[in-house]
Amino acid sequence: MNYSTIDKPPSGASVGPEEAEQARDDTIPDSAVFPGDTGRIPHETRRVLVQLLLGPAVDGRRQSNLWSVLLRDETVIRERLHELFLELVIDYDQKVAFTRQVAADDTDIPILLRRAHLTFLESVLILFLRQRLTQADTQGDRAVVSLMEMSEHLSVYERTGNVDHARFDKQCQSAIDKAKKLSLLQKIRGADDRFEVSPTLKLLFPAEEIQALTRTYQESLHDNRVEDPSEPPATTDDGEFQGSNDE
Repeated sequence: MNYSTIDKPPSGASVGPEEAEQARDDTIPDSAVFPGDTGRIPHETRRVLVQLLLGPAVDGRRQSNLWSVLLRDETVIRERLHELFLELVIDYDQKVAFTRQVAADDTDIPILLRRAHLTFLESVLILFLRQRLTQADTQGDRAVVSLMEMSEHLSVYERTGNVDHARFDKQCQSAIDKAKKLSLLQKIRGADDRFEVSPTLKLLFPAEEIQALTRTYQESLHDNRVEDPSEPPATTDDGEFQGSNDE
């Protein structure tokens, strides 16, 4: 990337108004996109940075323009994120990229990314979606799920003897809405009740974490000890989703 520069005038030389104005114009970088802009990276690269900060990811299949810029300017994007104590995570095969908070034991690092706390049902749904991704990958298919499938999966976690079915149904719908808000579910065009699971989940929840959490929730289901599915279960310390700026 080229930026315009001018030579400094000789020591003691005077500069007139016209020369001073020209000097200001010549020092404006080619990447300026608004009056007074002193940024040094192109407009489209900034858009990638903003999308990464907004979260949860840049999806190369749905955001092909941003993805191509991300690959082109990966080095400078990593540099800018590092300056904010963030790490760029990329899955080139799945065409997904997102940010993660860096960690350093000996350094006091400010936390920029907020964490979205997940209730029991929200966590159960995310596990279900993550498993659906694994199945789809094995079969070489897209991970597609319907509203009915998600609702039926969540329904088995309803506490035995629960008399407030309407409240539980509302909690299930809230869990699905949360997955949509976090962009973990992408609506399929022309189908109001079918969604594609974002491959971001595979990066956010590694296989070993999924196995451990699955065991925990299966025990909760077997013992039927989830008193309130709108709260995280007391048997696990999970329930936080990093990589999004939504609370």
